[in-house]
Amino acid sequence: MTGSDGGRSFSEFFAEGQYQTQAETLEVKPSSKELVIGVPKESTLSENRVAIVPNSIRTLVGYGFKVIVERGAGEASHFTDHQFSEAGAEVTSDRKKIFGASVVLKVTPPTEEELEFFTLDQTLISPLHIPTLTENYIKLLKKKKVNAFAMEYLRSSDGTYPIVRIMSEIAGMSIIQTASELLSFSNGGRGVLLGGVSGVPPAKVIILGAGVVGEFATKAALGLGASVRVFDNDVSKLMRIQKLVGQSLHTSTFNPVYLGYQMMSADVVIGAVHSSTGRAPILVTEEMVTKMKPGSVIIDVSIDQGGCIETSEMTTLASPTFVKHDVIHFCVPNIPSKVPRTASVAISNITTGILIKIGKAKTIENLIYNNEGLRNGIYTFKGCLTNEYIASRFGLKYTSINLLMASNF
Repeated sequence: MTGSDGGRSFSEFFAEGQYQTQAETLEVKPSSKELVIGVPKESTLSENRVAIVPNSIRTLVGYGFKVIVERGAGEASHFTDHQFSEAGAEVTSDRKKIFGASVVLKVTPPTEEELEFFTLDQTLISPLHIPTLTENYIKLLKKKKVNAFAMEYLRSSDGTYPIVRIMSEIAGMSIIQTASELLSFSNGGRGVLLGGVSGVPPAKVIILGAGVVGEFATKAALGLGASVRVFDNDVSKLMRIQKLVGQSLHTSTFNPVYLGYQMMSADVVIGAVHSSTGRAPILVTEEMVTKMKPGSVIIDVSIDQGGCIETSEMTTLASPTFVKHDVIHFCVPNIPSKVPRTASVAISNITTGILIKIGKAKTIENLIYNNEGLRNGIYTFKGCLTNEYIASRFGLKYTSINLLMASNF
C-alpha cells in the first residue's frame, strides 16, 4: 500500500529514521535554519509519560535538530536528566525557553497558562482531549497562530490512526486487569472473580467497539476466562476480531434494545470506540446504566473524546473512579500512563518520524500539503480553526484546511 509521500506508505513515514545505529554516523547536510524541539514536563491528569525518549533524541540530534527537555520530564518513566543530556538534549528548568521552541511536543494538551508562553507561528503536537477543551483555549491557539496537531487524529493512508493504535494496544491489555481489580470487594465491586472457578460461572464482559482496544481487551479477558460479548456496527470488524482471537465469540451490532438487555446482566462494560474527527458517539444511555447490577464496573476508554457512555465523567489516575447509580466508573483518559515507560517509548517511536519529516519539509505548509494523514490532524492553522466539530461546539468560524492549503499554493 502506498501513500502520498513518494509512493511510500504512511506507516513507513512514521518509522523513518528509527533504525539508524548511531547519530554520529549519519551524513547530514546542515539546514539553513535549526529546528528546535521543546519537550516540557507533563503537569496535568497525573501524567507519567514523556513525549520523547533518550534513544530517539540521539536520532534527532543526528539529523541536526536541537532538543530542549525540561528538567525532570522523564522521571516518572524512569528516564533521568543525565540520560537525556548524554543523548544530546539540553536539559533546563526554563519553561519559557522550552515553550518557545519551533515545535512543542507533549503527551497531554498544554494548559492555558502554558499557552501564554507560546509565540507566533509555532507548531504544537499533542492530544486534544475533547472533554477538557474550552473556547478560550482555542482562541489562545488562534491568537498565537499556533499550527496545532491532535495526535489522536493523525491518520495513515489505510485509514488507521497510528498513535491511537499503539496506545490502544496498551490500554486494551491493561483495562482488563483494572476491571478485575475494581470487581473485588475491597474496591467496592461485586466481589466477582473475572474468570470464575469450577462450578461458578465467569464474569460477563461487554466490549463496545471491535477496534484495537476491543481486540486486545478481548484477548486479555478471554485469557483470564471471562465470558465476552463484543458490539460494533462494522460487521467486518466483528469478523476480524473473531479471526484474531481464534475462537467463536458472542458478537452483535449496536442494537440499543439488545445492548440494554445484555447490560442488565453484565459485570463489566468497556467503551472502546473512536471518532475520526470529533466527539465519540453515545452508545449507552443513563437509563441503561441504572439497570446494571450494583457493584458492576464501567471503563470508558473513549473518555478522551467525550466518552461513549452517558454517565461518564473524566477522572485521573490520582482519583480514577466514581460511583453513579451504584456502578463503579473508571474514566481515565491516559490509561497507558499506568505503564509510562512502555508507553513513552511507543509514542517516541512515532513522533520521531514526524519530527524528521517536519525538518525535511522545511515549512509546515509543505509538510501537510504532501501528507494527507498529517493534514487530518490539524485543528488550528495560521490563526484559523480547521476542525469542524470544535467550530460547531463553540460557535466559532470554521475554515477548511484544504481551502487554506489551496490559497497558499
